[in-house]
Amino acid sequence: MDDLDAVLMRMAHAPVPASLDGMEARVLARIAARPAARAGTGIGAVTIAVALVMGVLSAGFPAREAGAVSALSPLGPMSPLAPSVLLAGAP
Repeated sequence: MDDLDAVLMRMAHAPVPASLDGMEARVLARIAARPAARAGTGIGAVTIAVALVMGVLSAGFPAREAGAVSALSPLGPMSPLAPSVLLAGAP
C-alpha cells in the first residue's frame, strides 16, 4: 500500500481531466438560469390574518374565570408543604 504523501504527490502531478475544463462557468450559468424561490405574499397575509383572529378570539372568550387558590406557603408554620412534614409525615 502506498504512503499517503506519495498518493497525494501523484495526484498533484497528474493531468487535469478534460471534463473539469470550464466547470466553474457551467455551474455559474446553471445558478444564473435557475429562478429564485419566492414566498407568495398571499400566503403570508393569510397566515398573519389567521393568527390575529385566533389571538383576538382566545383573548375575548376565557375558558373559565380564575379563582383564588388557598394560600400554601412552604415556609409557614405547620405547612403541609414543609420538608419536615413531607419526609416524616403529618404531626
